[in-house]
Amino acid sequence: MLTQPPIVISRLPTRPMNQAGYAVLRRYLGVMAVGNLVWETAQLPLYTLWWTSSPLYLAFVVLHCWIGDLVIGTITMLVGIGAAGSSWPLIHVGRAMFVTLAAGVAYTAFSEWLNVTVRGTWAYSAAMPVLPVLGTGLSPLLQWLVVPGIALLFAYRPILSTGGTRR
Repeated sequence: MLTQPPIVISRLPTRPMNQAGYAVLRRYLGVMAVGNLVWETAQLPLYTLWWTSSPLYLAFVVLHCWIGDLVIGTITMLVGIGAAGSSWPLIHVGRAMFVTLAAGVAYTAFSEWLNVTVRGTWAYSAAMPVLPVLGTGLSPLLQWLVVPGIALLFAYRPILSTGGTRR
């Protein structure tokens, strides 16, 4: 009797992550932590709360947004790892990086639209450049290209320099 091979439901790694994978995650999250804290603080004047809130509340806002950035960054990295497949981080590095960045930008565009346009949770000041079609602030979108982009390059650099592939 012939047997069918098992159906693969997920492309996530099925074995414990290796040392290279842990190192990539540590480097990525370290750069994300520093980069997002700096970015969140620097972009405050682009939001109306900069002009209307107390310093203590602004500190809370930065901390709140920074923690959210770390959660989003972790989830988008896990999505990228899933897209790379079970041999991550040794192959399909380019795919993992692209999916991580695309997921972060897509979520940010949705979140900014939802919180600015629909809910009115926060508002942009006149200093915020806004994308014409979406109405989304340029600074948060750039944040999710620049900070994770640098973090991913730093995180994957040792693998890419020792023969890992960008496929």
